[in-house]
Amino acid sequence: MTTMQSAVRRRRAVAAAGAVSAGLLVLSACDKPTPRVTVTVGSHSVSAEAKCYDDGKDIGRQEATKCALKKASDGIEVPQSETLRIGVDPEIADTGWALWINGQQVTSVYKKTYYSFQGVDLFADQQGQAAPKTLYISIVQQNKAAQSNEFKGVWNFKLQNADA
Repeated sequence: MTTMQSAVRRRRAVAAAGAVSAGLLVLSACDKPTPRVTVTVGSHSVSAEAKCYDDGKDIGRQEATKCALKKASDGIEVPQSETLRIGVDPEIADTGWALWINGQQVTSVYKKTYYSFQGVDLFADQQGQAAPKTLYISIVQQNKAAQSNEFKGVWNFKLQNADA
């Protein structure tokens, strides 16, 4: 083997090693996925990553409320009086989570990975107003401790009234 051939092989080996290193560097720069929340009605489910999340750090009530008001694109149809099931990653359940509607907390804080709201009529007529065709809900990760005001993430979903 000539010196020229060895030099070419060495350059190719160095180039290949450089390409692999560059690929690993690009992959390591990718954002880590957020924990997921899944909403299920009947046999249909929709799952989403957080709308607002800072790797488990406190984002504060104001930011959580602002995020809960953002409209979701992930949606599911909900027939009247159907059971709404919510599943969260264990990381979310460890802190605690609550169901919010239109930026307002409507349940206490749960520390379960799964909760079902039996026969809930989310689309009931409200004080003489017709039932909405679309409702936006949020799952908000918040600390259950009585003295805590820690909010760590918000997952938004669009519920469509199947009976409208």
